[in-house]
Amino acid sequence: MDPTSSGIAAAALAIAVIVLLVIVALLWRRLASLDRRLAGLTRGHDGESLESTLHITLDKVANLTSGVDKLASRATVLEAVQRTAVQRTALVRFNPFEDTGGNQSFAIALLDADGDGVVVSSLHARQNTRVYAKAVAGGRSEAALSDEEADALRQAMSQQGPGAKSS
Repeated sequence: MDPTSSGIAAAALAIAVIVLLVIVALLWRRLASLDRRLAGLTRGHDGESLESTLHITLDKVANLTSGVDKLASRATVLEAVQRTAVQRTALVRFNPFEDTGGNQSFAIALLDADGDGVVVSSLHARQNTRVYAKAVAGGRSEAALSDEEADALRQAMSQQGPGAKSS
């Protein structure tokens, strides 16, 4: 081999070595960056291990699941209870006697979601006031209702409360 071709070969090898050293340096730097990121990931929260952090997170998820189950159970109970709460109401004011004014008499229907409850009426006269209550079951009263009481019951039954069944 002649001296010029061995000089060119040596120069080419020197350039290749320099390029390879630059590539190694870049890869070393990238590896160090990845090591830092992996160490930060596996160190977890507050310097704990990733495994410890995962156990804490799984415990929290289990507690949340338990809490959601308890809330669902309570919601079921509350839904059943709210059906019996007064949620359909209607008030009809009227004047049953000619000698009184101002529609001081009234009939009020107070019903739950199933149409069970009471119709209360008050008849106001100059000398006295009388109050009557009539039970209602399923939107009907066994006692005879006045026109105003029947109107109040009809208005209340036409309402759809939060727990009322669709008709």
